[in-house]
Amino acid sequence: MQIGIVGKPSSGKSTFFSAATLVDVAIANYPFTTIEPNKGMGFVRVECIDKEFNVQCNPRTGFCEKGIRFVPVELIDVAGLVPGASEGRGRGNQFLSDLAQADVLIHVVDASGSTNSEGELVALGSHDPSKDIGFLEEEIDAWFFGILEKNWKKFYKTPAESKLKLLELMSQNLSGIGASPKSIETALAKNELTEKKLELWSDDEKKSFARQLRIASKPMVIAANKADLQGSDKNIERMKGQFPHLLILPCSGISELTLKKAAKDKKIKYLPGEKTFEVLAGLDEKQKKGLEYIQKNVLEKFGNTGIQEILDRAVFEFLGMVAIFPAGTKKLSDQYGNVLPDCYLMPKGSTVLDFAFKLHTDFGNNFIKAVNVKTKQLIGKEHLLQNRDAIEIIHKG
Repeated sequence: MQIGIVGKPSSGKSTFFSAATLVDVAIANYPFTTIEPNKGMGFVRVECIDKEFNVQCNPRTGFCEKGIRFVPVELIDVAGLVPGASEGRGRGNQFLSDLAQADVLIHVVDASGSTNSEGELVALGSHDPSKDIGFLEEEIDAWFFGILEKNWKKFYKTPAESKLKLLELMSQNLSGIGASPKSIETALAKNELTEKKLELWSDDEKKSFARQLRIASKPMVIAANKADLQGSDKNIERMKGQFPHLLILPCSGISELTLKKAAKDKKIKYLPGEKTFEVLAGLDEKQKKGLEYIQKNVLEKFGNTGIQEILDRAVFEFLGMVAIFPAGTKKLSDQYGNVLPDCYLMPKGSTVLDFAFKLHTDFGNNFIKAVNVKTKQLIGKEHLLQNRDAIEIIHKG
């Protein structure tokens, strides 16, 4: 699973990425600071099950604090996209290709209106950020349409005896943009094109299909960055009015990055997603004023910096993932003594057998039965997993 961070230059993409991952990247107020994509691990929050077993977990990856498990997820931050990106402007084709395998997109928008469509600094509030949402949707839709057009003759010249054959054929040729049979089926149904012969599709129908395919395969969350700056409130409300189909959340990437760096330096105690922090060590006047500003203008105003909430909602609400803990009925630790060491993110609708294969191919191939560790009940391979399940897989060998 991969989360793509997108947006125009200087919107705060790299700051958002660095705040989420604590990976040091180039951050500057000029276009195309990022050229090659940055990759790193962010985290999503899961209510840990350790308290239900009266133990303290010690994860192999991520961490757990105050009963909240932080599970790693991969993030990719690509260079800023500008109008005309789908036609190659600003190396747009390369940047779009970097997003091909992303499962969900977080579009970072400068909600303060202090950068124009090219990512150049302008007077605060002089640019309408709603235009940035519109242009990026159009560019990604055009990218999808271009790839669809390149492969179109393969679709209708190859006999498609059934809907299943069509889905298989399309998924094979559109895998480069991360299109799955499920997303293709959803897009076809949205356009009511499932039964229509491919050679009879009009350009408008193909463009509509490309858009629905993008929506199904690359759902998008809007991170309204710089939400604490003057005028951002009105801009965010306007964006919500113009794009009611999108989830638009206020955030401040620089505030989250500041808090995490202060916590790393043991100046404060801060848990991502919380609405406050605790001062641990002496702060100089500049640090004190900076943190006071964040507390008043970000945390108290929005309830958190928005970064963690956006990641959580992207994974659990938009991708519909559930968190599953491998465990045993006799012991909760692995061979090294790590208690509840792992937590896996699985698509909603996954079965116990899917989870067995996720753990190891041999577990799936040699599956016998499974146990719900919380209830001690035996469950079969077709049993649907629920969020925060603790599952023991019993297999041959």
